[in-house]
Amino acid sequence: MTGLELMQAYQRGELKPASISGPMRFDLVEVGHGFCAFEGEPDASLLNPLGTVHGGWALTLIDSAAGCAAHTTLPASVGYTTVETHANFTRAIHPDSGTLRCEGRVLNAGRTLITAEATLKDSQGRIVAHGGSTLMVLQPR
Repeated sequence: MTGLELMQAYQRGELKPASISGPMRFDLVEVGHGFCAFEGEPDASLLNPLGTVHGGWALTLIDSAAGCAAHTTLPASVGYTTVETHANFTRAIHPDSGTLRCEGRVLNAGRTLITAEATLKDSQGRIVAHGGSTLMVLQPR
């Protein structure tokens, strides 16, 4: 399957989701060429010592959305790996924040590197974090 076909199969529930989605409480909800969206609902199991949701949760969603968006641009048997991911946190996420949505979009799909951005918004559409990833295309051996 192409990357797009594979991500669509995950989104339809035809393939078992990545194991990280369970404990991190997020799911792939939308897929298109160069685009993926995840939704997640944080809870008290994701808190940092200050009582807000740990920034690693938001960064994981950003990395997942950007990476999976990149994956949708790849042909069959071609993989990728994250080279770098960064995030900017713009407001605190609380364990009762409800469902948050992270949308990832490819900015440039080159032969060896793909760049993508992602935005995490709360249920009122406010940006709580945004960032991006650089991904290396892995050709089959």
